Amino acid sequence: MDVLKIATAGSVDDGKSTLIGRLLYDTKSLTTDKIEAIEKSSKQKGYDYLDFSLATDGLVAEREQGITIDVAHIYFSTAKKSYIIADTPGHVEYTRNMVTGASTSQVSIILIDARKGVIEQTYRHFFINNLLRVKEVIVAINKMDLVDYSEEVFNKIKTDFQALNAKSTFKEQNVSYIPLSAINGGNVVDKSENMTWYDGQTVLEHLEGLHSHDVYEAGKARFPVQTVIRPKTEEYHDFRGYAGKLYGNSIKVGDAVTVLPSLTESKVSKIHFFDKQFDEAVAGSSVTIELENDINVTRGDMIVKSSELPKIEKDINTTVCWMDSKKLVPGTKYIVQHNTNRVLAKVESIKNTIATDYSGTTPATQLAINEIGEVSIKLSKPLYFDAYNDNKSNGAFILIDTATNTTAGVGFIR
Repeated sequence: MDVLKIATAGSVDDGKSTLIGRLLYDTKSLTTDKIEAIEKSSKQKGYDYLDFSLATDGLVAEREQGITIDVAHIYFSTAKKSYIIADTPGHVEYTRNMVTGASTSQVSIILIDARKGVIEQTYRHFFINNLLRVKEVIVAINKMDLVDYSEEVFNKIKTDFQALNAKSTFKEQNVSYIPLSAINGGNVVDKSENMTWYDGQTVLEHLEGLHSHDVYEAGKARFPVQTVIRPKTEEYHDFRGYAGKLYGNSIKVGDAVTVLPSLTESKVSKIHFFDKQFDEAVAGSSVTIELENDINVTRGDMIVKSSELPKIEKDINTTVCWMDSKKLVPGTKYIVQHNTNRVLAKVESIKNTIATDYSGTTPATQLAINEIGEVSIKLSKPLYFDAYNDNKSNGAFILIDTATNTTAGVGFIR
């Protein structure tokens, strides 16, 4: 069964948590005791409707204020797919949380309040989806019940968002527009009887219709080695396999491959998935690869096709989203974790900060928490990488504070 990862984004009170709660309720993914708790809480608050946001807002502060603060991951399934939704906060002070939620997502749902239209935070949410190259974006224009289900209001917001979309540098991105009323369930799972002028799909219909080739960007095959498997049993006395997750593209038995950083060459002899063997592994597969000859391969190495070598350099130009309260300044040392590989690094220079509203860049010498900027980094040993725009998995990294071991920032190689 396909697993689709979704991130939601929206401003305060746009109805993100209500939309997710409605999805869970209408797909019968909520337990009986959860529904009873929602009914009881809604009645206590004097609501004449079910407050579905209670299904996702987990922190006490979130429930009290009616806002989302942390990234919550929600799981549900239909007969066709399994879904993981990252419910991310929309406030500017939680930009790092938005980046975290969207970084592993294949689809993004950007909510817009029909009464407010496209606002400053909408720019930020769309910018982050562009930065992270989320291929499929659903613009969910919510609270249509509060504007009398007006087609004119929907078309105005759609036109405004299309003007914003024109600023995007990610031209392969697919943007869809759906008018809905999350609180009443209109166009979430079932068609709305109040918006007969809309002849498109509901949110769930759209998600159900997406296939893995629609939401994954094809690139060059990259196989970071997570562990070397040596059972040393009588049956598998000489077995040597390299386990990891394949990114970018497929690898087949017989493919000529190169192991980085040693540049040792070999060929794929077998591909294992648990107790089965396959002739080909597709992108996204977690497999074990055997090579024709026994060569030195360890965790942190990368296996690539010999005809598709990545860049191998010690100096990288990056875009960094800073997540630490301690500011990023030139000269500071961090650990760069790139896939399974860890390298000591030093911040060479900070060129500028990038405005998340598409207004441009500002010269800078430091990055504060939640700021995004262009940063040059020098590594203690060569990194084998691709530009993030060419291969997302092999172009992203995190910065780890050497003193506290906290994740201080996330970066994308330019």
